[in-house]
Amino acid sequence: MADPRFFNRKGPFSVQQIAELTGATPVNAPDADRRFEDVAPLQIADATILSFFDNRKYIDAFVESKAGACFVRPEFADRAPKDMVLFTTDDPYRAYAKAATAYYPFEPGNGVISDRAVIDPTANLGKGVQVDACAVIGANCEIGDGTIIASNAVIGDGVVIGAGTKVGAGATISHSLIGNLCLIYPGARIGQDGFGFAMGPQGHVKVPQLGRVVIGNDVEVGSNATIDRGAGPDTIIGNGCRIDNLVQIGHNVELGMGCVIVSQVGISGSTKLGNFVVLAGQVGVAGHLKIADGAKVAAQSGVMKNIGPGETVGGSPAIPVIDYHKQTVALSRLIRKKK
Repeated sequence: MADPRFFNRKGPFSVQQIAELTGATPVNAPDADRRFEDVAPLQIADATILSFFDNRKYIDAFVESKAGACFVRPEFADRAPKDMVLFTTDDPYRAYAKAATAYYPFEPGNGVISDRAVIDPTANLGKGVQVDACAVIGANCEIGDGTIIASNAVIGDGVVIGAGTKVGAGATISHSLIGNLCLIYPGARIGQDGFGFAMGPQGHVKVPQLGRVVIGNDVEVGSNATIDRGAGPDTIIGNGCRIDNLVQIGHNVELGMGCVIVSQVGISGSTKLGNFVVLAGQVGVAGHLKIADGAKVAAQSGVMKNIGPGETVGGSPAIPVIDYHKQTVALSRLIRKKK
């Protein structure tokens, strides 16, 4: 269970409420008013706790669990402990996520502005905005209702941030327009100069970076991730994207809706990703490429050419993932033969 020193729990919630929140179907639940206090993993849950079972690797933990209730796929319902309330669903993890969010919702700003914050008098702060100690908000900024600016964050002149967004401690944002309900994690850097130079033997001449970063709604930007502003056109991050820690997004890059960019990915300038693209950890993407809707790139791959809709690629240079696995097997066999 979550440590109450760090997390504020809501609830408890009844069987009926949980079913309504998640769309899951209650099974073995004669009392619709029975309430559950919290959420927790199967291994540590007790009779007051709601859990989930989504990966068959943990079937033993499910069978032996003391959890009072559990999200589970219908085909595993008959393996449940005798007294466990079940919420059957085709996607237990998603249902659990909805329930856990009800127990531990995002808390909007409390309206408290620290007397140690530095806020330009021309900045426009909405209702309930929270600004913690040593945060800095520059001239002509617009901060939406209920947004939180944590300690030591720096919001540059003219930045616009929507409602219900949280900017983590020590993050810096400049030259940016950011939507509603975003999470900018501690140490993120958004809107700094793109890496643009006119190179030559006489020296490298800096190209002024005159674009912005435009981030949609419900976007997460991980700790110490960096998103450079555009050189002329904007760098664009679509609605619902999830950007992990330590990601580098170059100038003029465009991400469509719902992209998932895992840690230590680097995306070079002017590359465009479609909707719901997934780049696994440590992928490197060359510049000026197009990665189409639904494409997936395996971890540590190097992308050097365009990727079509729905393709899955791997390796460096990245190729269709089936061919990549074939190459790996062929190389392994070749090595064994030489031995």
